[in-house]
Amino acid sequence: MATRRHPTARQARLGSELRKLRDAAGLKATAAATLLGVSSVQVSQIESGIAGVSEERIRRLAANYACSDSALIDALVVMATDRTRGWWEEYRGVLPAAYLDLSELDHHATFRHDVAVIHVPGLFQTEDYARALFSYMNPEFPESEVEHRVHHRMKRRVVIEGPTPIPYEAVIHEAALRVKVAGRSASCAQLTRVAELSEEEHISVRVIPFGLDDFAGAGSAMVYVGGAVPRLDTVVRDAPHGTAFVESEAQLDHFRALFRRVKGESLNPGQSRDLIHKLIKEL
Repeated sequence: MATRRHPTARQARLGSELRKLRDAAGLKATAAATLLGVSSVQVSQIESGIAGVSEERIRRLAANYACSDSALIDALVVMATDRTRGWWEEYRGVLPAAYLDLSELDHHATFRHDVAVIHVPGLFQTEDYARALFSYMNPEFPESEVEHRVHHRMKRRVVIEGPTPIPYEAVIHEAALRVKVAGRSASCAQLTRVAELSEEEHISVRVIPFGLDDFAGAGSAMVYVGGAVPRLDTVVRDAPHGTAFVESEAQLDHFRALFRRVKGESLNPGQSRDLIHKLIKEL
């Protein structure tokens, strides 16, 4: 198969999972190359996401790696053979690649858990709220750049508002709900949207109140995206120079436990909804 100059995060994840299977089997890349009848360079390209890989080769490697997890193997085959060109492709070359990777990650998600401490989660944001956030960047983005980012963020909401929405749990600190990011009127509209979405059966909204004692989880913000199998889950975190995708099993376990803890410390959905309506009345 032809090589790619810039593999997507999903393509790179497929390669890294194949490398993990090889490492678990105690084999070197040269041994994998012999199994496939290719060069070790080609194996390296597959494992880095630069080159694609067929279903037949994935299943052959899995068998020789003594991997008996059929659900994982099937999921890797789907990752390798799916040729979906989603709505996000219209932004390729217009927005940073991480924006497209996030959209593709959402598209294939089985569920999503968010913890938001400073801002309302992106999937809940209104246009005015998102526009205010993107306009506040330093240095400032050109107006056209801001609009591209706003439109992209609005389209990402399809994952919870489209015809086949995924289960979504959001834990939001009261601080994120109180900050008037885009003025009083826009803030009221933003809170109203959160309140309305919290009524949906597939959406759960919990609030961490200011009055909570012993809450030291200000650094707990995360986006946890469920994969086809737990091993393919992904955590997305903002990093100083871009977006970081976390996929190691140890880190995934850490963030699963962290989400359970933060969720356990928050108000239940009914109490959270009451607090949000109280904040709306105060505006």
